[in-house]
Amino acid sequence: MGAMRPVFVTGNENKLREAELILGMSLERADPGVPEIQSPDLEEVAREKALAARKALGCPSRPVLVEDSGLVIEAWGGLPGAFTRWFLAGVGVEGILRMLSSFESRAARAVCVVAVADAAGRVRTFRGEVPGSVAPEPRGGGGFGWDPIFIPEGSSLTYAEMGEGKHRASHRALAFRRAAGWLAGEA
Repeated sequence: MGAMRPVFVTGNENKLREAELILGMSLERADPGVPEIQSPDLEEVAREKALAARKALGCPSRPVLVEDSGLVIEAWGGLPGAFTRWFLAGVGVEGILRMLSSFESRAARAVCVVAVADAAGRVRTFRGEVPGSVAPEPRGGGGFGWDPIFIPEGSSLTYAEMGEGKHRASHRALAFRRAAGWLAGEA
């Protein structure tokens, strides 16, 4: 698969490192700065971003991968979802916790959608979803983003407390593994 090394479009070094760990392959990183459509639907955002990135990169013959992930809080009807990055930039994890404090349910899902645009411009999406809950306070020094406040179902640890163990079953791991299976068939 050497010549077919996929291009992963991200400005986030953490996501690149995580994707390479999960896939067990090196990816070429590109960040053409494509606009992101505004939609709470992660799949729609990832699909449009993959097409825009492929075009911005000059329609390469290699697969172009993008990833969009977010925290879906059930009590908020699916928000912040695709807007999670903006919530974090605006109020941080502490702000999210404060806004959630008056809600009874802390149920949440970690969702990741990997969209792959192939050489013909077709886009496939691969979704990874992990049910869980929002922690009462941030815990753990690992991870990034909202990792310190998400506790996956069946665990008492936040993503940030899990270290490399997070990659075994995270939302991102599930989505990238599904994408990897398809990529392997295409190579």
